Amino acid sequence: MRFNQYNELLQIVANHKDGIPTGIYSICSANKFVIEAAIAQAKIDKTSVCIESTSNQVNQFGGYTGLTPSQFVLFVLNIAKKLDFPTNRIILGADHLGPNAWKNEKCKSAMEKAKELIKQSVIAGYKKIHLDASMRCADDPMDERTPVDYKTIANRTADLCCVSEKTYNSKMPGPQAPLYIIGTDVPKPGGSKELRKGISVTTIDELEKTITTIRNAFFAHGLDDAWDRVIAVVVQTGVEFGDNFIFKYDHRKAQDLSLYIEKQQNLIYEAHSTDYQLKEDLKQMVKDHFAILKVGPWLTFAFREAIFALEAMELELLSGKTGVELSNISRILDKAMLADPKYWEKHYRGDNFYLNFARKFSYSDRCRYYWINPTVNRAIEKLIMNLTQHSIPITLLSQYMPVQYHMIRLEKLSNNPLDLIRHKIMEVTSFYSHACGK
Repeated sequence: MRFNQYNELLQIVANHKDGIPTGIYSICSANKFVIEAAIAQAKIDKTSVCIESTSNQVNQFGGYTGLTPSQFVLFVLNIAKKLDFPTNRIILGADHLGPNAWKNEKCKSAMEKAKELIKQSVIAGYKKIHLDASMRCADDPMDERTPVDYKTIANRTADLCCVSEKTYNSKMPGPQAPLYIIGTDVPKPGGSKELRKGISVTTIDELEKTITTIRNAFFAHGLDDAWDRVIAVVVQTGVEFGDNFIFKYDHRKAQDLSLYIEKQQNLIYEAHSTDYQLKEDLKQMVKDHFAILKVGPWLTFAFREAIFALEAMELELLSGKTGVELSNISRILDKAMLADPKYWEKHYRGDNFYLNFARKFSYSDRCRYYWINPTVNRAIEKLIMNLTQHSIPITLLSQYMPVQYHMIRLEKLSNNPLDLIRHKIMEVTSFYSHACGK
């Protein structure tokens, strides 16, 4: 009972209504190293782990990962089995389910594809579903700077929920029907590409309109039971990050939101774009009822830091050594990004010198899209093999991975590249573990 996916999410809601600020962080990544680190953190904490895929990452056409919902679920479960982690402690979430991936198409086409994705996600076993119909479609009136009106968003959200409910009831009847997240005031996935003076926090008026119109649409579509399973709403918390900036959480600006949700019987908040926030600010967010913390790019940012640190040690240790072929991972990664720039070219602005820097070190971490490139992946394997066959001197670790060096000195970490990578990513998951009351 303790590790029932369904009950654990509901217990977080109940805790907040009882004044107990617990939370859960949601791993929004398809990077196998990140998922392994998240599961390792959950094993330490003796908790469940929430892992999500976005509609761009994973969909019926493969998304940018090449995985369908059922394939992604199998991918995650296989990692869990390898790490001897109980699969009943994995909460699978689907993020931004709606027309987002097909927003350049007309509404009818985009919504039909969104409905098919929801159908496949429910069949695959996703239990936490973010219904997001806030994105404009190609034939929506006005221009792209004009938000879709509340009623249209609400009706599309209810249409999507109808498909989810019908699919569940016909394919997978049982006590654990999907739990839903709603919300239209969603930060741009992966961070903002423009530096602004600040991010506006969702107003109470906007929040009330969102909840009321979607609730009314649910009732009009006969979704009364499904509304009882809406557990969270996404709002703009004032946190955000971009290419080279972070907007820090400000408890004072979010105070009205915090007080408002306390009066809503079954709702908490889900906070997106929480990456790179300070440890105690994340904890404050949970106290303020932003009890579901989404994190993604920060984890792959940490993974990239680990890979680059290992490569630096590889160069120091093995350059010029007879019979050793270096991984050249950073060069190969950048070559892959230059050969296929669609995932970064609209996000980075500047001269060639700056673009070269941003491709490697930006907070937006657009290089995360390229780790699955076969050539890049082979270079990672070469790096790991080299540093497995040739043990890293402890003095090099002190220089390039000082936190991991210290843990090795304490005999709490093994000196091998896979464990070093995992521990580096867990520097981030430990922040979220602390924030969520673990």
